[in-house]
Amino acid sequence: MNAVPATVDEYIESFPPNIQAVLRTVRAAVQQAAPQAEERISYRMPALFQSGAVVYFGAFKNHLGLFPPVEDPALLAKVAQYAGPKGNLQFPYSQPLPLELIAAVVQARVKSNAAKAAAKRSRPRSALAKRSARSSSAA
Repeated sequence: MNAVPATVDEYIESFPPNIQAVLRTVRAAVQQAAPQAEERISYRMPALFQSGAVVYFGAFKNHLGLFPPVEDPALLAKVAQYAGPKGNLQFPYSQPLPLELIAAVVQARVKSNAAKAAAKRSRPRSALAKRSARSSSAA
């Protein structure tokens, strides 16, 4: 695949039928796990975003890749057998897809993104931002 796909459907359709089936199954699982997330192409592969990147997934020669790395301590042991060289997950086509595990990873990412977004909103404004706001309102 050389051209950058414009849509997730274009991405999926660029693969052989057996890989298309895998991609459609994973797409449905991640959408069900994060129904509020926005689907788009990012880094030349399907991705879901909700308060930041939730998950990317892509087809490779021998496996389906799931990115970014898992950070949830409760899931680390469960995903260990699928861990790739950089913390991404690799699901071999020769094995059944662990759809419940993939959904759990997605749900953990949604929860983590929501917590980070809430923490960012509740952070006290810096002194510089406060001064800038005061000088803008005085003008």
